[in-house]
Amino acid sequence: MSEHHPTDTLDYPADMNLKKPLFAVGIVALIASFVGYFLDHEQFFFSYLTSFSFFSSIALGALFFVMLQHLTRSHWSVVLRRIPESITANIWIWAFFIIPIFFGIHSLYHWSHADALAHDPVLLGKEPYLNSTFFIIRQIIYFAIWGFLGWQMHNKSVEMDKTGDWGLQTLLRRTSGPGIFIFTITLAFASFDWLMSLDPHWYSTMFGVYFFAMSFQSLFAVLILAVVFLWHKGLLKNTLQKSHLYDLGVQMFGFTIFYAYIAFSQFLLIFYANIPEETVWFLERFNGGYEYLAYFYLFGRFVIPFIVLLPKWTKSNPAIVSTIAGLILVSHFVELYWIVMPVLNHHGFHFSWMTVTCFLGLGSIFLALFFHKFSKQQMIPVNDPKIEQSLRKH
Repeated sequence: MSEHHPTDTLDYPADMNLKKPLFAVGIVALIASFVGYFLDHEQFFFSYLTSFSFFSSIALGALFFVMLQHLTRSHWSVVLRRIPESITANIWIWAFFIIPIFFGIHSLYHWSHADALAHDPVLLGKEPYLNSTFFIIRQIIYFAIWGFLGWQMHNKSVEMDKTGDWGLQTLLRRTSGPGIFIFTITLAFASFDWLMSLDPHWYSTMFGVYFFAMSFQSLFAVLILAVVFLWHKGLLKNTLQKSHLYDLGVQMFGFTIFYAYIAFSQFLLIFYANIPEETVWFLERFNGGYEYLAYFYLFGRFVIPFIVLLPKWTKSNPAIVSTIAGLILVSHFVELYWIVMPVLNHHGFHFSWMTVTCFLGLGSIFLALFFHKFSKQQMIPVNDPKIEQSLRKH
């Protein structure tokens, strides 16, 4: 390590502690949101679900990324891996933030009302799956699996830093194989539960892949912003090379195309089939002002990133690639808002201040948890067997 990078400290500076201010902002914003609950409890739950889905998708994208790197024995990403590891380590804590959604089941989900089941044969047919008890049980199972995998990915990596036991790398790889398989199933079902079942008559067999594509594209945007943030603070400037930023830019560009392919395929199949119970979902979201949100995220997370990132040099330009990363994250939130809010406001777009407070509250807590974990150990996996290859990458 020191031979290659004598100028870099690998410990997160103690004087750059962002945990306390972030926790403070998060608590104040969540309290404000809770006050909003008493003013309009339905709006509170829909705003909360939007932000919860946004930050959960980033955490889940990070978990998939870490397991994929172990499974493929990737070396390019080793110096970057502590960032997503520090996100995944907190999934078991993040699980507690689904509890408000349990209390809001009747406000969020039409299928949870007994009188709706009595007069709707479609909902009655789905009742064995779409019922409040089974919904809660499923969420506990999802987060138990994700929490364990996230803890394992982070804990064993940090243990390898301390012990130098390369056998832990084999353990992580063997965990990642079945872990990815179980993860993909639980992620798909979670997306059905959180978002698709908001409109219980509507369904899309592509929705799980659609949610994954959104999540994974956004994860690369987060990683790019994290690298640029560290550089801006004077950290890891000689360890994280521009070639690493370029690789992240390439991945973000690739998953921008993958996202567009999946999103358009879902839309095209429903448009072409023209079945009323399927098209009504898009009809609600292309009217009443929601169509402008659709145009925004179409350009924000596909058209503009595709055009800007097409030349090779833009992918390694910190200013350009971080700007596009920020645009993708904004578009990701807008798209989730576009999916969730028409269920509450059928007759047109209506913005609530609780959307801002829930986002600030959950976002600040999410970041505070990340910095709490990230600052506790060295910022790169120093004893990973592939670290030297990763450091020499140019």
